[in-house]
Amino acid sequence: MKILAVCGLGQGTSLILRMNVEAVLAQMGIDADVEHIDVSSAKSMPADLILTTRELADTLHESGSNVPVAIVNNYFDQAEITSALTEAFAKLKN
Repeated sequence: MKILAVCGLGQGTSLILRMNVEAVLAQMGIDADVEHIDVSSAKSMPADLILTTRELADTLHESGSNVPVAIVNNYFDQAEITSALTEAFAKLKN
């Protein structure tokens, strides 16, 4: 599974999100390739799931991206990330 951690510039904020997503996935026992990337590049990057903010999710959808998006408002909150991933994985199974 490939997961993209997306922020506006693909530098610091998405790196923080990526590190926290990797930690949560390890706790969940899920193996995935997590990359941090900017929103413009994410529009054309193949992936199974994108984690980002509501605003950037809207930008991705407007660009025609069909990759499922999970919303995370606080990139430091591992409980929120766990919840977002759990919901996204349940939707992906259906």
